[in-house]
Amino acid sequence: MSHPQIRHELSKIETNLRIEIGQLAERKQIGIDSQGTNLCELIALLTNAALSDHPLFSQLTKLDAAFCQLDIGLYGLCSDCESEIEPERLILDPVEQRCALCAESYAHEHRHELRLTH
Repeated sequence: MSHPQIRHELSKIETNLRIEIGQLAERKQIGIDSQGTNLCELIALLTNAALSDHPLFSQLTKLDAAFCQLDIGLYGLCSDCESEIEPERLILDPVEQRCALCAESYAHEHRHELRLTH
């Protein structure tokens, strides 16, 4: 995919996330302007509202990282090993941050951490 195509896909994800975050803010009755702030400000607002454990927060931070990576020419590189992320992974999830091997390792480590805390 070309950079404009990738940016377009990321923008579609951003639009949907902003809608979902706006709906979440309404349900929680918190004053978050999901449309009138940039992604960094939106991340800070969600953090201040104690919503950093919400799945939308994770999606938002991955989206912000993907935009930043695209801007500096590192989009599609694994955040752990810096190898290219498999194209099929990026097609399924354009904000994917890890190659298959590192994603598996991360998931395994994360499961291990969860077992240790319980």
